[in-house]
Amino acid sequence: MTRQRAWLAGLASVAIATAVQAQEVRIGYGAAVTSVDPHFHALTSNVAIHQHIYQALVGQDEKLGLKPELATAWRAIDQTTWEFTLRPTARWHDGTPFTAADFAPNIDRVANVPNSPGRFTIYTRRINRVEIVDPHTLRLHTDGPHPLLPNQMAGLMLVRGSDRDSSTADFNNGRAAIGTGPYRFRSWTPGSRFELTRNDAYDGPKEPWERVNFLLITNTASRVAALRAGDVQLIDQVPTDEVAGLSRDANLGVFSIPGVRNIYLYVDHARERTPGVTDAAGNAIDNPLRDVRVRRALSLAINRDGIVRSVMNGQAVASGQLLPAGVMGHDPSLRPDPFDPERARRLLAEAGYPQGFQIVLGGPNDRYINDDRVLQAIAQGWTRAGLRVRVEAQPSATFFGRAARAEFSVGLLGWGTGTGEPDSPLQSLIATNEPSRGWGAVNRSGYSSPRLDQVLAQALQTLEPAAREPLYQQATRIAMEDLAIIPLHHQVNIWAARRGYTYNARNDERTMATELRPAR
Repeated sequence: MTRQRAWLAGLASVAIATAVQAQEVRIGYGAAVTSVDPHFHALTSNVAIHQHIYQALVGQDEKLGLKPELATAWRAIDQTTWEFTLRPTARWHDGTPFTAADFAPNIDRVANVPNSPGRFTIYTRRINRVEIVDPHTLRLHTDGPHPLLPNQMAGLMLVRGSDRDSSTADFNNGRAAIGTGPYRFRSWTPGSRFELTRNDAYDGPKEPWERVNFLLITNTASRVAALRAGDVQLIDQVPTDEVAGLSRDANLGVFSIPGVRNIYLYVDHARERTPGVTDAAGNAIDNPLRDVRVRRALSLAINRDGIVRSVMNGQAVASGQLLPAGVMGHDPSLRPDPFDPERARRLLAEAGYPQGFQIVLGGPNDRYINDDRVLQAIAQGWTRAGLRVRVEAQPSATFFGRAARAEFSVGLLGWGTGTGEPDSPLQSLIATNEPSRGWGAVNRSGYSSPRLDQVLAQALQTLEPAAREPLYQQATRIAMEDLAIIPLHHQVNIWAARRGYTYNARNDERTMATELRPAR
């Protein structure tokens, strides 16, 4: 009887596993997708889904380590030349082979996608010549030493060379949505769902899911409810106050990893008068945020430990710099400012604001984990330091547009790294805005430091990682001394899945069916 029961139990397990493997998988997705075009909008929620369809020369594992993708190997030929050996069996979804000739048209295309709200040129700008050695060997020549080119190639997904002139609409309707990845595009309903089907001709390991549906569920309570009801098999952006309860549910599993995204405040360094800032009586004043003492006061009046403990339910790490411990360029000497509202008051008085001033604090209420509650917690601390604060928390689609138009003096944003190094936050958020170099593209603070720019430029031309890291740390120290931005915390990335599934958590936050597997 015991053997019979064991055999029956084993048979049932096989049947369940087979059913799971054959079924459509549904994922509750917490962020919007804005396009099927992999060159239109450099947004994490876009990139994660696009990676199912398209591939890059270089891939990344869950901790941003580099791995082969369309290139099986790469090496530096000299100071300004990288050679990539291409996967000879890779084919586009229409059956045509992927060759080195497909690459160069992608370089041209990313620079010319109309109306792109977030260009991918940061990955391609320094490539000044593409050399085709043979159909499966590619050499990229750069404008100077470029140690991070393989890392940056992981951020550029490739489309067929023949689709160089295809419009974003051609991708959105599926005509040009042809990649080399393990899934094919099926359909996209903006604001609702994104559907994929398995590419059975894929030359890599076969995916277990025949169909994948990403269901857009931005409301966190609704996302959790859908998981509990079995309407979806996986959800991302798990609310921190739900983690304990979900972990106790025998029908569910929780998967997490420390993230590289830094939640921070940008602060207007540049304008003489800045919107939303007045004196205590409501009269216009010169911009107090240009004074580093005021910026330090704002930082000291933020109770980071309280936010981590009470708002984030312990699912975050207080931050005093760009990247968390364990990531290249992190400086152990840089600590988060302690919560000290009295010292903040003294600094404000020293800067000429003994009565404080009024300020509008902007941010999204649906993009980052507990973002609206984080904004309220910051406002409470600033009020204790003597400021009068009005919070404007808005849907991210509204806030990001207003932030890009410089309608806020202080705003909450988040930024990580796609390379595993601080090149991206330093270049994009803090370096002086220089479009010709691809620097300062999201520098909402208007911060500029020639000294930092010089150190950063040196780091980005240093091939040896051991020599590059101290330069990153020096640039980071300059930025933090000036409070170019005000770091808050690093999120912990959390997913939850139904019983019978396991998820390989990623520190880049990307939610991917290729990381979801039947539990063994």
